[in-house]
Amino acid sequence: MDSSQISLGVGARPGPDLPGPFAVGRYAKVLQEEMRKRARVLLIGEVTGMGRSRKQAYFELRDGEGAVPCVIWLNDLERAGLPEGALRDGVEVVIAGGPDYYPGGGAASPSFSFRATHVRLAGEGDLMARLEALRTQLRGEGLFELQKQLARPALPKTIGVVTAEGGAARRDLLAGLARRGWGGTVVWAFAPVQDRHAAPAIARALQDLAARPEIEAIVVTRGGGSLADLWAFCDETLCRTVAMLRVPVVSAVGHERDSTLIDDVAAIFCSTPTHAAEAVVPLDCGAARRDLGRMALTLRRGADGAIGARARHLGALARGPARALQRQRTFLNQKTREIRAASERGIAERAASQRRIAGLVLERARRRALGQVERAGEEGRRHGVALDMASERAVAQRREALRQAAVALRAHDPERTLERGYALAETEDGEPLTGAAAVAAAGRFSLRFSDGRVDARTAADPGPGTGGDRRD
Repeated sequence: MDSSQISLGVGARPGPDLPGPFAVGRYAKVLQEEMRKRARVLLIGEVTGMGRSRKQAYFELRDGEGAVPCVIWLNDLERAGLPEGALRDGVEVVIAGGPDYYPGGGAASPSFSFRATHVRLAGEGDLMARLEALRTQLRGEGLFELQKQLARPALPKTIGVVTAEGGAARRDLLAGLARRGWGGTVVWAFAPVQDRHAAPAIARALQDLAARPEIEAIVVTRGGGSLADLWAFCDETLCRTVAMLRVPVVSAVGHERDSTLIDDVAAIFCSTPTHAAEAVVPLDCGAARRDLGRMALTLRRGADGAIGARARHLGALARGPARALQRQRTFLNQKTREIRAASERGIAERAASQRRIAGLVLERARRRALGQVERAGEEGRRHGVALDMASERAVAQRREALRQAAVALRAHDPERTLERGYALAETEDGEPLTGAAAVAAAGRFSLRFSDGRVDARTAADPGPGTGGDRRD
């Protein structure tokens, strides 16, 4: 009998066909051994939840896709040679180690962790490698082209700005807009621009600005710094949010030499906040006003010259109006006489023609009317004959039907039955008695013949007299 059967005991129900059961402590030890056999690797991420105990330091290593609980012995941490306080929340670090499992005990809880043996602050090379990998991924998904396809207004009325409230980038942007002579509205969305909370806050600020229908463009800006300082602007979620916005985004993060992932995703990449002011307002309002003033002056001068030339031309034309007027009056008088004569001839001709036409039309109408009257009279005569014949037939039919009805009524008249020798038994009130039982119940009754009525009674009626004849 194997160990599993011994553990189940007598009468226990068998379970699934699996090895065991094993003691949990033994299994925890095996699990610890298996975890420690896993390959040692390097991890890079942001430190959160930093804490220390008497023997070890513990924290979580986190990025945008997940987190891993980590521990490191204090003596390993001291050998890393980090400056005092360098390992703190928000810093990017690279750690070496592998998965570990603490089996716990009767009074201690088990736990999984990544046991770090070495730790160092992440350098530019580590961050650049991560940045290039993410840049390749987003470019492959086509997210770099979405913002660049959006239409950008030449003179927006309202601009949204995401930046730190007290940063120098805010002042530089306002100064650049002032130099452009732009007088629109700026909607500020202040957010942190450097820590692990910066990327989500910036994404929310962008979404809030894009949700406002009056916002026509958005500027995201901050001052320069190291790649680690600017790492929030390389966050994958933030970059995807920027790519999907309906409003064009102008990125002005860092200085000329700085490059972040949001620069590739945005509609326009600017090296400084001043450059961002020129990009978000392409039209130089001050220069446009100056050009408009020069054009207005040129137009005014041209108008003055044109007015003088037209005045001189009108003066030249005004010297001969009388002669021109006389020529036109003579011409009009001649045309008037011709028109009057032609009109009189035309009126006379049209009157004669209309009289002829009217005579022909009236004659034709008279003939048509006479024909219609004759046809109507003939039709009326035919209808009258047919009506007389129909009325005679109807009277004959009604007389025959009346005669037949009289014969039928005469055949069913009860007086005819009395004329044949029958009598009708009635009560004193004149109600008919239809049977012997009714006669016996009445006692006294009368017999009505065709020529009179006779009173009678039943044999059982003790009334006086024998009755007599009575004629109506």
